Amino acid sequence: MIDILLLGCGGGMPMPNRFLSATLINYRGRKILVDCGEGTQVSMRISNTGFKSIDIICITHIHGDHIVGLPGLLGTIGNSGRTEPITIIGPEGIRETVEKLRVIANWLPYEINIIENPKETFKLFDDSINLDIDISVLELDHSSPCIGYCFYFKRQPKFDVEKAEKNKVPKTLWNRLQRNEKNLLLDGVLYTNDMVMGEERKGIKVSIITDTRPIENIIEFINDSDYFICEGTYGDDKDLPKAIKNKHMTFREAADLALKGNVKKLLLTHFGTAMNEPEEYLSNANEVFDKTIIGFDRYKATLNFNGD
Repeated sequence: MIDILLLGCGGGMPMPNRFLSATLINYRGRKILVDCGEGTQVSMRISNTGFKSIDIICITHIHGDHIVGLPGLLGTIGNSGRTEPITIIGPEGIRETVEKLRVIANWLPYEINIIENPKETFKLFDDSINLDIDISVLELDHSSPCIGYCFYFKRQPKFDVEKAEKNKVPKTLWNRLQRNEKNLLLDGVLYTNDMVMGEERKGIKVSIITDTRPIENIIEFINDSDYFICEGTYGDDKDLPKAIKNKHMTFREAADLALKGNVKKLLLTHFGTAMNEPEEYLSNANEVFDKTIIGFDRYKATLNFNGD
């Protein structure tokens, strides 16, 4: 199963009732953090998530409400006893920004690997961790270089006893091949996991889009997402001119993307400081897409692979 935790749902500046942008994804005990605004560490502490197992930090863009919490978090991760490398992904300029922020966190007991302005779908977990996740990115339309993220969690095929027997795979190797060990040599014969596993099964797709105008490319990017987490800086339809000027979205625009992208659920976040009660504007989204959820700090969702 995959746990999604909305650590902060605010945009612009932290408010008494909400911290700034940050989302934590937990899969098999490993964690991916998307953005790290002010309040991220506090929200993690309240949620008792732990810090040591964050492997990847994805930054959407280099605005303070999405990255100012990073140096403190890196230091806390170091104090937690982490020694494994951490990967930070971000748009153009992320390398220089992280280097400057590390003036505050100048000594860390682990290495930081930086991927700047990625262009393709890629993997970051190796076979030893046994996490099959594809990460895709999309260039967005904001006032600074900004990228959206899509995480596809692949589902392991079923073990096929008939196939294993047909391929004369020794039973002593079945468990190891089922655990995704790909190539095993026994008595001079090479056995691969595709000799015992059935057809591929649909995985789980989580897409995160913030901050941007609703460009056409988003629709294909988020297509068939199980969870679409999207900015909703403006709830009131009357604020559309502000959304256009500041390159953000209204609730209705986010819902339109969700509808066209055939997603299962829309989770709105990144609420502007002028919007004290986002729930008041839920109908503006629901009129377009009725599976819309108004996010709040420490909102949690658990996604399971369809059992069969």
